[in-house]
Amino acid sequence: MINFIHQWSKQRSSWALLFFSVLGLELTALYFQYGMDLRPCIMCIYQRTALFGVLLAALLPLLVNQRLTRALGYAVWGVSSVWGFVIAKEHVDIIKAANPFVPCEIVPNFPVWLPLHEWLPRLFAANGDCLENSWQFAGMGMAEWMMVIFGFYTLLLAVVLAAKLAARRTAV
Repeated sequence: MINFIHQWSKQRSSWALLFFSVLGLELTALYFQYGMDLRPCIMCIYQRTALFGVLLAALLPLLVNQRLTRALGYAVWGVSSVWGFVIAKEHVDIIKAANPFVPCEIVPNFPVWLPLHEWLPRLFAANGDCLENSWQFAGMGMAEWMMVIFGFYTLLLAVVLAAKLAARRTAV
């Protein structure tokens, strides 16, 4: 099984599966925003950005499947999925505390050289409330589901990297 995971991680099909799973989540987020009128808050926008990071991580080796692009893909995937989990956890903590005197920011804090909220406001502008938690599925809100999703992506990366390490050790 370890060898299978190691070998499959080198194939474009594994990166395509990662890419399309994240694309599906991004399209779902847009449906929630524009179809169901659930306006994203600043934390939602940061989580969306982290998902785009995982999407980019999958796109690199999908387009150019070489050792360097896979390594870069793993790095971006790791940073994005862990960062997304931390942001989602922080969002859950904000919702659970429900302190109306500590509002979320309105304008995303993107780097000056990358003002995504100005370049693509329909994707990255935050006009919702962080305490809004009306959408529920299986007893969990969107922020909690995002913790699960980012946790899954992080765990998946850990399994892939562990398989790569184990395969190297058995090859030596």
